[in-house]
Amino acid sequence: SSDLGHSLLRVLPAREATASSLCSPGVMEAPETDPPGARQRKTGDGAGSTLTPNGNIDHVDPNTGRIQWRRHMEVVKAELLETMQGQMGEVLDKAMQEAVQSYSKSIEGRRASKPDHGSRIQEAASVEKKKVFVERKSLLDELMEVEHFRTIYHMFVATLCVFIISTVAVDLIDEGRLVLDFDLLLFTFGKFQTVVISWLCMFLFTLLVPYKALQVWGGAVHTTRSPRLLSVAMGLLLITCQTCILGLYPIYVVVHHKLPPASSFIIVLEQVRFLMKSHSFVREAVPSILHADLTEGKKVKLPEFSSYLYFLFCPTLIFRESYPRTQHIRWKYVAKNFAQFLGCVFYVYFILVTLCIPVFKNMNKQPFSSKTLILSIFHATLPGTLVLLLSFFAFLHCWLNAFAEMLRFADRMFYKDWWNSTSFANYYRTWNVVVHDWLYNYVYQDFLWLSNRKFRSAAMFLAFFLSASVHEYAFTMSLGYFYPVMFCLFAIFGVLFNFVLNDKRTSPVWNVMVWTFLFIGQGIQVCLYCQEWYAQIHCPLKEKSFWGLVTPRSWSCRM
Repeated sequence: SSDLGHSLLRVLPAREATASSLCSPGVMEAPETDPPGARQRKTGDGAGSTLTPNGNIDHVDPNTGRIQWRRHMEVVKAELLETMQGQMGEVLDKAMQEAVQSYSKSIEGRRASKPDHGSRIQEAASVEKKKVFVERKSLLDELMEVEHFRTIYHMFVATLCVFIISTVAVDLIDEGRLVLDFDLLLFTFGKFQTVVISWLCMFLFTLLVPYKALQVWGGAVHTTRSPRLLSVAMGLLLITCQTCILGLYPIYVVVHHKLPPASSFIIVLEQVRFLMKSHSFVREAVPSILHADLTEGKKVKLPEFSSYLYFLFCPTLIFRESYPRTQHIRWKYVAKNFAQFLGCVFYVYFILVTLCIPVFKNMNKQPFSSKTLILSIFHATLPGTLVLLLSFFAFLHCWLNAFAEMLRFADRMFYKDWWNSTSFANYYRTWNVVVHDWLYNYVYQDFLWLSNRKFRSAAMFLAFFLSASVHEYAFTMSLGYFYPVMFCLFAIFGVLFNFVLNDKRTSPVWNVMVWTFLFIGQGIQVCLYCQEWYAQIHCPLKEKSFWGLVTPRSWSCRM
């Protein structure tokens, strides 16, 4: 590159001198072929001028000057291109030679060393696709800069205003005054002090125990005579502790204190989040410790405690020692996202109070029929779809972006354009990128590594099954009853649609199909879960038994 620059510098000065003589305001040399009569005195017609041997100023036709200037620049262009082509050829040849030599050395090194189990792990880790964090904005933040898309946001806000106005109007008509009745909202988030205490216990355990266990294991695994025995013992101890504190303790808190739905949901989500984060931390740190370079008295480099603490709060489930960071915190942006999150909570509250409770509260009093069930499902399609969109916007956009901004976490790709999906395979990949990355790295890829890159369909099904089980577990613990609607829709129909509506479907018609199935699926969930909620109230279980607990009460409850 330096030779190329020197060559350009050799060409340019000579050409600049010639160009300056041509561009001089008092001199424009006429072509040799111009007849003597073509040179006339300047009169005011805008012609160029040149000096004659006797010192007089003759004038030149401006068209002739432009033609000569164009020819001169073409010569300069040709010489520059010729010089650059030659120098670039040399640079590329040199780069190719270095690349070939480096590749040959790496191949010889691999052949010289016999691969063992540890090198197999390292090689598999290098081949697998790793999550790369880069600085980027959330997609909705970019779309909000477009006025046409911002209008859609305004329409949702206007709908919330309509719900509020209708509630106020009904109160004024029925009661003659404004009745601010938020009993349902207060009940849903009740016993919040128990939630805070339980969260602190889970957080302190996740912060201290996995890090200390990794620290002890990492300091002794290279010096002990039985590294495998130490690894197994430490692994079993850590799994036992996590089973007690992050597994059984949250279940005990929810069941013993009989927490309401929203409070139970917070406990369960934090339980799952801490489990996923601690697994990612150990999974990412162990290979680097096993393959640490201990030559010349070097010590094992463990992850910094501050990095692990930051990871527990930042909106990602993939551990890295460092992430791209923004330069400053926009506190107005943080306040805006928290305000929008609270707005979505009230939005869902008004939807339940206005569109769901009046329909399903007395449904058990009516005789059961397939017609009533189907009509109820389609009636629940609108509130179900609104709850889906609001849940996405509140959590995956507002909540995660608020914490990302406070922590200066620069990679804001928490979701992709799932609304444009023409297949359920793409929808599952783009709806929740945060969870998908964890499932892809630690379930799908690790299963493929254990099976020597075989059984891809089994690896995909395992990821679906695990995700569906966790979703159903969260619903069961939050609502207080077992009704596997989410599991059936996710693990059965979700897997089926994943193979039927695959990425080969690219027509806009398939996008309509995806949205249609989403609408119906949300209607089924809202309808069946609401029916079961009121059936549990109207027809309580007289004698507790296993089949009584797992059998939906709405199937037999009639008043």
